[in-house]
Amino acid sequence: MPRTITAVTGGAGFLGSHLCERLLADGQGVLCIDNYFTGTRENIDHLLANPQFEAMRHDVTFPMYVEADEIYNLACPASPVHYQFDPVQTTKTSVHGAINVLGLAKRLKVRAFQASTSEVYGDPDVHPQPESYHGNVNPIGPRACYDEGKRCAETLFFDYHRRHGLRIKVARIFNTYGPRMHPNDGRVVSNFIVQALTGVPITIYGDGQQTRSFCYVDDMIDAFVRLMATPDEFTGPVNLGNPTENTMLELAEVVLRLTGSRSKLVHAPLPKDDPVQRLPDITLAKKTLDWRPAVALEEGLERTIAYFRTIL
Repeated sequence: MPRTITAVTGGAGFLGSHLCERLLADGQGVLCIDNYFTGTRENIDHLLANPQFEAMRHDVTFPMYVEADEIYNLACPASPVHYQFDPVQTTKTSVHGAINVLGLAKRLKVRAFQASTSEVYGDPDVHPQPESYHGNVNPIGPRACYDEGKRCAETLFFDYHRRHGLRIKVARIFNTYGPRMHPNDGRVVSNFIVQALTGVPITIYGDGQQTRSFCYVDDMIDAFVRLMATPDEFTGPVNLGNPTENTMLELAEVVLRLTGSRSKLVHAPLPKDDPVQRLPDITLAKKTLDWRPAVALEEGLERTIAYFRTIL
């Protein structure tokens, strides 16, 4: 039987590299496409010797002339530090990147997966957030390049689906953590762990009562694969994340305990448009994908802390 070739844009990133690993383990051939803006060669070095794996340096804002049996589009900087570094390029990556992925999928007549985000909900006034909620996004704020870029990418995916019959899968990803997170990405899990391990004060924005949910990377990748395997009539969008809610203070306390750190907590002003609450309603994922996170927060943090100890 011919081997499936899967293209993964953003394949050298945090989520992308874990997805490439999973697809190879499932017996697929993988074409990793990345421009290494936030992804790194170190994330995929261990895969390069695999004859079923190929790495291609390419920016998705330019057309792709490749062959594949399915496409996962994960290309876009996903942390505020990185997506605000060049906001115009971030919007182009989301919008032009989606257009190029969709054009490729249309030519090849294959399924296309869009890694969307919980950021499409903005600072929500509905809690937890179901897929039917249309969001509360500031279109001119400092986070808009990412929020609105991802919202526009979803629009494009559904317009290609309606107009051209393209087979699409759209995942709205909530906070995910694990090995290969960038130590300087500005995300709360990596921030807290790096600060704890290096003995500097742990920065709590606002009063620390704002909440997030944290999904371990292996659980998230399993959801991706399950979503891609659903029947064509199911397009999503579907929320993927952990339905357990934690305050930032609770997370800091767990990190301090697991690292044995004596770092103190310091408070700083809450960044503009930073959501106060973020929690997925995963009813649809449970029903359609038979999926729910399996890795508990402490177990996932222990694995993540062990990774950061090796790189700091």
